[in-house]
Amino acid sequence: CNGSLPSGEKGRRKSRFALCRRNKANGVKPSTVHTSCTPQAAKAVSNKEQHSISYTLSRVQTVVVEYTHDSNTDMFQIGRSTENPIDFVVTDTVPSGQSLTDGQTIQSTISRFACRIICQRNPPYSARIYAAGFDSSKNIFLGEKAAKWRMRDGQMDGLTTNGVLVMHPRQGFTQDSRPGVWREISVCGNVFTLRETRSAQQTGKMMDSECNELVDGSLIDLCGATLLWRTAEGLARTPTVKHLEVLRQEFNAGRPQCPVGFNTLAFPSLRRKDVLDEKQPWAYLRCGHVHGYHCWGGRRDPEVEAECQERECPMCRAQGPYVPLWLGCEPAFYVDAEPPTHAFMPCGHVCSEKTTAYWSQISLPHGTHAFHAACPFCIHPLSGETGSVRLIFQSPLD
Repeated sequence: CNGSLPSGEKGRRKSRFALCRRNKANGVKPSTVHTSCTPQAAKAVSNKEQHSISYTLSRVQTVVVEYTHDSNTDMFQIGRSTENPIDFVVTDTVPSGQSLTDGQTIQSTISRFACRIICQRNPPYSARIYAAGFDSSKNIFLGEKAAKWRMRDGQMDGLTTNGVLVMHPRQGFTQDSRPGVWREISVCGNVFTLRETRSAQQTGKMMDSECNELVDGSLIDLCGATLLWRTAEGLARTPTVKHLEVLRQEFNAGRPQCPVGFNTLAFPSLRRKDVLDEKQPWAYLRCGHVHGYHCWGGRRDPEVEAECQERECPMCRAQGPYVPLWLGCEPAFYVDAEPPTHAFMPCGHVCSEKTTAYWSQISLPHGTHAFHAACPFCIHPLSGETGSVRLIFQSPLD
């Protein structure tokens, strides 16, 4: 999101979370495998102090894998459920950053217990991702229809209904970053090529040479929300909110002007990032010329104006969308600390050139089998050949 959730930050429902070493380790690792419905298997499932994963193979056979305490790791769980085992509650996001209303969350495609991240408590603090999370009874149930199989070592593995997809960028999360390949992560953390559709029964090909360790800039898609993973080292190189505020003030100090009304333009403060201001810069996205809001070449009725997608730029006569510009306020999305010179199309979120170039190359999962590039600040699908435009500002005449 653009710095905060549209509906506000509430408890475990936030736009960003920091994972820190817990006071007491709560990680788990697989131990005993029960291949039939024995009393021990039933006890493992019913025992609320015992973590277990149940794989239903048929109506008469269920394999139960017991998990035991791991004093070397911490576990963090992510999902739509608000139950206590979920550390980070995520809800579906729709373009322009508006969360779905309460009535729509019933149709959410995000799993209630979507995934878990296991972090080492000691250096190098590696973090690994696994599909599915343990519920309040410390169980994970993979039903009869879920894709599942037995591995060579006797352990079981499987995929969740809509899957957990991960993409690791090439060359880290820097100015030189390039998109990686989207993969699916299994319940045991193995890596697979994508299924034909999100919930297809046929699994992809297992990629033995790849692992489930998260790196700086890894994207985690939960089918309805996409998360960006940043490491402590990566964030140390990222601009801070204070730096973005300095860039905003430097831009405003240059007193850019509207070439039609000659009034001075200014980006509103980061706190007022969603409120249209009278000094708000607007841009014609076909050419990038920046103006203040004006009615030249358009209709004077604001309601009709909203319906009119195309406007003619008074500077160069190029026709295209005419939108207000908004500063990108979430520092973790920036690949550098350069000034805001480019805008995503058609939403008008502004950030550095290399940041727009990077996100314009990333295809984010959309629905059950589609992908498209989107603005990271509002998830609006990008348009145009490059997905962004270089902004052309008019300096003051004096």
